[in-house]
Amino acid sequence: MLAWLDQHMASFRFLVVCGTTGSGKTRLLHALQRQGAQVLDLEALACHRSSVLGRVPGVEQPSQKRFDMQIWNVLRQMDPLRPIFVEAESRKVGNLSVMDVLMDAMRDSPCIDLQLPQPERIALLMEEYPLFVSDTLAFTQRLDALINLKGKAVVDAWKDTLSQGDVSSVVHSLLESHYDPTYLKSISRNFRQHTQALVVSPRDRHHASFDELAQSVLASHANVT
Repeated sequence: MLAWLDQHMASFRFLVVCGTTGSGKTRLLHALQRQGAQVLDLEALACHRSSVLGRVPGVEQPSQKRFDMQIWNVLRQMDPLRPIFVEAESRKVGNLSVMDVLMDAMRDSPCIDLQLPQPERIALLMEEYPLFVSDTLAFTQRLDALINLKGKAVVDAWKDTLSQGDVSSVVHSLLESHYDPTYLKSISRNFRQHTQALVVSPRDRHHASFDELAQSVLASHANVT
């Protein structure tokens, strides 16, 4: 498997979907897949949404070996003459590591910068994480993972806001004080072509808008070699 990946990785042409948390990167990948595009969905394979709060409730991550095998299985079915859309990821997806040969290829690849207004991002995240909306206790407990990064006082303030039922304010604060600064600090440093990224924006967060956007993205890359 590793020998095959080393031999064939350079033949693949990746297009990396970048964007701040809640911009709809996974929605765009799914929309592209519905349009017949080649998609490598690392978060789906890893059973994790690739953030400190990204564990999928009730779902265990696969072993590292199985994760690597699944990536290999997907890639060996891909047509190297067509682009492969993949979401920008850090090396770690939950407890799993993206293999170096793939990570290096992604970081050298052209980027698509997906942008969505913050109110739509907040609404999208509340749709994508329904457990945190319906069960604020689960959300409160998950926030403990951020104590080392943000401090107990900040996390306790978020918990107090959640206890009042104001989920959207906590999501807004998480984006502004944690997720967005972290993303902006790392994206240009790690993805070398991000400064030349194609900027795209759906009309809103709804799936129909992402289907329209996927059509536009595919049309813009139809003749790229």
